[in-house]
Parts: sequence; C-alpha cells; structure tokens
Amino acid sequence: MKRIMGISVLVLMVGICPAVAQSTVQKAGDDIKTGAVKAGDKTAEIASKGKAVVVDKVYSDKEGPKGETVYIDKHSKYYRVDGKGHKVYMTRSQLRNRKKSNG
Repeated sequence: MKRIMGISVLVLMVGICPAVAQSTVQKAGDDIKTGAVKAGDKTAEIASKGKAVVVDKVYSDKEGPKGETVYIDKHSKYYRVDGKGHKVYMTRSQLRNRKKSNG
C-alpha cells in the first residue's frame, strides 16, 4: 500500500512540475515582451524629440497641456511628441504660457 501511495505521489508531482515550469516560462516571456515594448517606445520618443529639435523650431514661450515642449513644423503647425514618439498636433487654444523660472 505504501508503495502504491509513493508511486501515485511521484506521478502526481511529475505531472504538475511541467505545468508550473511552463507558466513560469510564459510569465518570463511576457515580462520580456513588456520590457521590450517600453524600451522601444522610449527610444522612439527620444529619437522623435531629437529630430524635432533639429528640424523644427521649439516654441519657447508656450507649453503643452501637461507641460510638454511644443514644436512648430515647416507649415507653422504646433505639435508635441507623445510617449510613443508620435507627433500630436495641437491648436493654438490648447497651448498655455510657459511658467517663468526664477533663476
């Protein structure tokens, strides 16, 4: 009887271990994918902002709704760069005055 119980416990553990290992590998894969997406978004944002500074004008007197830097393109349109590196065009009414620094 003890032998049958020992074998059944061993079979049960062998059946569960691959499922646990597979879920751990799946979670690690998801974490890697999430990290890669975040890194890609940040890289695109930095590259877009770098290009905007070189190619377009920075509107130094105004800022975006959440304090973002505002750029003016060659067609005199205002835009900001979002967290994924995309240009988000804005109207003049969406701009706010930049706060003056005391320094």
